[in-house]
Amino acid sequence: MSTMSQSLPGAKRKKHTNPLVKITPDKLVFYIVGYTYLIGFALLCFIPFYLVFINSFMDEGLIIREGFSFWPGEWSLDGYRNVITNPTIILNAYRTTATVTIIGTFLALFVVTMTGYVLSRRDFYWRNPISFFFYFTTLFSGGLVPYYLFLTRGLGINNTLLALILPSMFSVWNMIISKNFFRRLPYEIVESAKMDGAHDFTIYLRLMIPIATPLLATIGLFTALSYWNDWFNCMLFISPRFSHLYTLQYFLQNLLNSAAELARLSELSGMDFGSVPMESMKMAMTVIATGPMMMAYPFVQRFFVKGLTIGSVKG
Repeated sequence: MSTMSQSLPGAKRKKHTNPLVKITPDKLVFYIVGYTYLIGFALLCFIPFYLVFINSFMDEGLIIREGFSFWPGEWSLDGYRNVITNPTIILNAYRTTATVTIIGTFLALFVVTMTGYVLSRRDFYWRNPISFFFYFTTLFSGGLVPYYLFLTRGLGINNTLLALILPSMFSVWNMIISKNFFRRLPYEIVESAKMDGAHDFTIYLRLMIPIATPLLATIGLFTALSYWNDWFNCMLFISPRFSHLYTLQYFLQNLLNSAAELARLSELSGMDFGSVPMESMKMAMTVIATGPMMMAYPFVQRFFVKGLTIGSVKG
């Protein structure tokens, strides 16, 4: 049977080769040095997160006496108890932040990539003058007061979700990256699509967007992180009576400021308002704020890596 299979013209033999046999000494040294460096660098990045997580369960008195450690001598949940005093408020802040992040990232990708694509088209006559106006904003700014008045009195979006989405939706830097990406693509794609009767918006959606997968993955990741960590817009445009629109970062910042003010007032007045575990509370707040993104990243990473490896144009 084996002789017959070997005599067939279409039969293929499976070669079992050991990949280590082909490794030359210089490659072996490169692999050892490279993997050692990457493992060491990964540990350096992981250690701060490990310290934050472990010390969030550490007793406040032990932190003050001995400082932060890699393994707490006395476990305590006081930091989390003070942060999650009212779970409903925390869940509402999570919901607001997730809504703003999802909607804002989708809109930002659409607006930024469309602008970059239009300004990259060589048949668009006004692309250079319009690009100048975008570049000009990276050098000069109108200031915080005109910015605030324009969004509150001009657009009237204060105390709404739009106030958390619209200000961070467009990034000139991301637009420049998009423009350079689309400009490097062969223009023959657009010409052939127009010969087939495709309109400009059809070309953008059905041809350019699938090709721009690496661009979407990169810009989308950093835009989502920017929305998730934003607290400044919430501080500017959301008043206290609309606290149900507070984002997670701004809510945690207010909570920390209130605890610090309570501790200062207790020290000045001599009155006992109860001990507030400030240090372990800071660690717990960091875990609560960064935990969801850290847990979601392993599931998103495969799409991010995939976006960097497919969708390129061969040439």
